[in-house]
Amino acid sequence: MPLILDRKEVLEVYLEARERKWVIPSFNTENLTTIEAILEAVFRYGKTKNIKSLPIIIGITNNYESRPQSVLYTNTRKWNIGLLLFLKNLEVLTSKDSPYKDLKVMIHLDHIQWNTDIQLLKWDMNQFSSIMYDASTLPFEMNIKNTAEFVERNKDNIVIEGACDEIVNVPNGSNNHLTTPEQAEKYFNQTAVDIIVANLGTEHRSSTSSLKYEGELARSIAKKIGPRLCLHGASSIAEDQISHLFDDGICKVNIWTALERDSSPVLFKRMLENASKIVGPEKAREMQEKGFIGKNIDVESSHSIKYYTSKFRREVVFKQMQEIVLKYLNLLYK
Repeated sequence: MPLILDRKEVLEVYLEARERKWVIPSFNTENLTTIEAILEAVFRYGKTKNIKSLPIIIGITNNYESRPQSVLYTNTRKWNIGLLLFLKNLEVLTSKDSPYKDLKVMIHLDHIQWNTDIQLLKWDMNQFSSIMYDASTLPFEMNIKNTAEFVERNKDNIVIEGACDEIVNVPNGSNNHLTTPEQAEKYFNQTAVDIIVANLGTEHRSSTSSLKYEGELARSIAKKIGPRLCLHGASSIAEDQISHLFDDGICKVNIWTALERDSSPVLFKRMLENASKIVGPEKAREMQEKGFIGKNIDVESSHSIKYYTSKFRREVVFKQMQEIVLKYLNLLYK
């Protein structure tokens, strides 16, 4: 089906998810391979459940200092060109000729900054399904004021997610101040956002999945504002914690780091296993003599176009990212 961009239709998808006790995953991306891996995994998972029209959110950041994904989407390093390519890729991949045409695909603008993304905030918001308006770097009262003004201007056009508190980046987790239920209630009531991002103990860019997500805190907040929480930093918490998010009042969960973090070792291993086919025997032997690769690595095979082109690397990542997405779908769409 066409991309779901209309505010009313997006809210209906959330309502259906709530009735099914689903938490909708929003996977971020900064390249076409990741987009296709997400869609293929959702398509495959839907087949196993006999559901053609599973909902999925694909998100992208813009000038977010921690990770400007629109900027990184293209080697021009121009956010507007990257964002337009991202939108066009999704349009094509959800068209009537695509295998993913029946999926309920929504587009999310993630961590859109109140200051560095001013030009994007002037765009037509009807091109997107939802936006996370991020003024969390401001003092709390100013955050509320800025967010409320944005909501007033755009409340009829797009589902709006607001950042009650900043989610920290590793290695700055020592300053990870949790959101209180009182703060969340005040922020929600005074901004009129649809969904809020509260700090529930997670982190961005974590290299492991070992943090303690504060589920009890999430439940306390949900008692005050309803099941309107979005969890950011999901890559930093263990699977057993993710499987209970619906009961905690979480309606949406954002995921990106795990896609890149957990697919990279697989690609690295495959490239080592095929080192000689990628760089040729002469360079492979030179690397082995310098101790860069081990004695068990093949250094005799000839160059092979099957291995030294970007197709090989993309296919490895494409396949592994699907498995990562499927893992989350099994936890969130159980």
